[in-house]
Amino acid sequence: MNKAEFVTEVSERAELSKKDTEKALKAFTDVIGAELKKGGKVQLVGFGTFEVSKRSAREGRNPQTGKQMVIAASNVPKFKAGKALKDFIN
Repeated sequence: MNKAEFVTEVSERAELSKKDTEKALKAFTDVIGAELKKGGKVQLVGFGTFEVSKRSAREGRNPQTGKQMVIAASNVPKFKAGKALKDFIN
């Protein structure tokens, strides 16, 4: 499912216009992104938790040349599904 299909499905289920649904989705992703950028986490009970994981610098290999290189440290977003979501899909 892509973003357009997601917006259509949510707008039908919530009985909202597609425009309002897109605005709500944008607000949702903006709030989560801003909180993760600050280093915080967002817990949606029953759905899951969005948080930031820190990756330390490490050595890697360029796949084209085979030459050793250093991969810089970075922060990556992580999602952990909640129990209710896991139970729902199983």
